Amino acid sequence: MRAFLLFFLLFPVLELYVFFKVSTAIGFFPALLLIIAGSALGVLVVRVAGLATALRARESLQRGELPAEQMFQGMLLAVGGGLLLLPGFISDVIGLICLLPFTRRLLGRKMRERAQEQAMRQRAFADDLDAQRRGPAQGAPRKPDVIEGEYERRDR
Repeated sequence: MRAFLLFFLLFPVLELYVFFKVSTAIGFFPALLLIIAGSALGVLVVRVAGLATALRARESLQRGELPAEQMFQGMLLAVGGGLLLLPGFISDVIGLICLLPFTRRLLGRKMRERAQEQAMRQRAFADDLDAQRRGPAQGAPRKPDVIEGEYERRDR
């Protein structure tokens, strides 16, 4: 959590530093135009990619398939477009990396594998809980653990 907070606080400072370096190299107004062009590209990508992903997902559903791959691709396109919307060169570079087809496939494959591993762990945990609830005899109702006793309240 602390690393995320540190990154969240340092990211704008890094973006300003890079903008300052780029603006000293090519000039303030060309750097500003690059930032604006990146944001316009981000808006365009979010619109077009969102529509294309929705259409691909709809086609997959019509074929009776689960559109998981299209959803991962669409999510990465949305993240890339959103990063392009943010003003700054670092976020633009990361956004462009998310928009490249081979990095989308690579990141989508990694996310799918991670989601499958997580689902397997949750399924195994649920199976263990079910086995504990059933108790030693299969299907036999288990008595609740109740400890009977008496107590006396002492206020002093």
